[in-house]
Amino acid sequence: MHEFFIPVIKSALRSTGIETNKQIIIEQPSDKKFGDFSTNIALITAKECKKKPRDLAQQIIEHLVFPPDTIAKIEVAGPGFINFYLTSLFIMRSLQKVLHDGDDYGRGTIGTGKKAIVEYVSANPTGPLTIGRGRGGVLGDCIANLIETQGYEVTREYYFNDAGRQMQILGESVQLRYQERCGKEIAFPDTHYQGDYIRDIAEQIYNEHGKALTESDDVLLFKNSAEAIIFNSIKKTLERLSIRHDSFFNEHTLYTQDEAGITANQRVIDALKENGYIAEYDGATWFLTTKLGQEKDKVLVKSSGEPSYRLPDIGYHISKFERDYAMMVNVFGADHIDEYPDVIEALKILGYDTDRIRIAINQFVTTTVDGQTLKMSTRKGNADLLDDLIDDVGADATRLFFIMRSKDSHLNFDVELAKKQSKENPVFYLQYAHARICSLLRMALQETGFDPASSEDYNLLELLTSPSELQLGFALLDYPDMLKTSVRLLEPQKMVEYLHSVAELFHRFYQECPIIKAEPDICKARLFLSLATRQVLRNGFRILGVSAPESM
Repeated sequence: MHEFFIPVIKSALRSTGIETNKQIIIEQPSDKKFGDFSTNIALITAKECKKKPRDLAQQIIEHLVFPPDTIAKIEVAGPGFINFYLTSLFIMRSLQKVLHDGDDYGRGTIGTGKKAIVEYVSANPTGPLTIGRGRGGVLGDCIANLIETQGYEVTREYYFNDAGRQMQILGESVQLRYQERCGKEIAFPDTHYQGDYIRDIAEQIYNEHGKALTESDDVLLFKNSAEAIIFNSIKKTLERLSIRHDSFFNEHTLYTQDEAGITANQRVIDALKENGYIAEYDGATWFLTTKLGQEKDKVLVKSSGEPSYRLPDIGYHISKFERDYAMMVNVFGADHIDEYPDVIEALKILGYDTDRIRIAINQFVTTTVDGQTLKMSTRKGNADLLDDLIDDVGADATRLFFIMRSKDSHLNFDVELAKKQSKENPVFYLQYAHARICSLLRMALQETGFDPASSEDYNLLELLTSPSELQLGFALLDYPDMLKTSVRLLEPQKMVEYLHSVAELFHRFYQECPIIKAEPDICKARLFLSLATRQVLRNGFRILGVSAPESM
């Protein structure tokens, strides 16, 4: 709906003789007494026009030319806001687009012809997926779905951390458990992975090789076996949440020499050195971030010769630029909050357009059962596993609960609430609205013989004028703008809140307006409104990755 106002206001500004680069912002007042939409354009241009904001607002209003039957009233409010009140006719006519466009309703074109990449999950294959990793997985999947609605060709990528010290410890952990299985007495170190899954992997290796590897010093064999088994487990867990990836980027490729005998990591160091941002001291290689105003330099290669996370991450992002992505979204856990700014700074130094990079940090998750918080530790083997949560509450509740709070907020996952079959459970509440509409449409077909899905007599919508009908219709028209906002903020939570408000407005409309027993044309109009509501809910559910049940 915002696009409806902007060209008209621009034309009015030109007619008023105002030339400005200020952005025209259209907002919805929280209180309907201030209109359906509002703009502050008079307030932000008054100074350059050398006029009082209210006088300028009145002057702009005099030059606004809207199509007939669209605007009921325009008024100046407060210090100079211009408030617009839509006609009921315009609201209901506009709803025809929802029914015409169907599954495509709300889709934008800003990304047409452009490529985007969303990197998410990217968990080290050192153990089963935990609930904390699950939140990032669902967030990334929803963000990819959102970006896709704007026309981008989206690649969903998993950065596969198959190098580094943690993978070495994984291999050693499995080797020790295998030796223990073969009868050797083992003092298992606290620094290694303790979980039962390590014993399970060792058992699989034992079943394949017997005791033949008892004296083997080849940790690589144990690491590779564990990596393959765990990663297969991770993919199966993600599939349960309908999370898929189009590509997998292996970290070890950044450590592999090219034809010239140089690794991608070394190329990063060489390029930063050419720009004067590398130093060698204390036996390590440092990124001179003090030259960027930071208190300390950041290590890129430790004294042990092992790279820090920053170095391969810089190389990985260079690969994204080489693959020509217009938008690059990284979904990180809160543990990356100190690292990624250094990666961005390094890329800037190397001449890359970092405005293409978007970062979505998701905060930690705690799980409560009957009010008790569960403690998690992957290393100790008592992690709260994502598979267990899905078993307990189901895939739909798992997905929706992960994104119903802002990604910037700590999430407390209330398992008991997620299992409730009541309106307090936001998953149940949303899905019940969809199922209720499906039930209504089935009943209408049975009792009246009318199926709105097979009719295009949409002009009957213009008969609807009651407050609950108009409020619901107005909310459905907000869907395209809500999509754009969610993409801009990389925040699926906005979609959850929006869909909840749509469900709430539908339930109110359903209670206040007789449908099947109404006069025939009103009945058909209200069924069209119900069908449009179902379409918006379905489109939103598809983005959030939750099912749309037709009965409950």
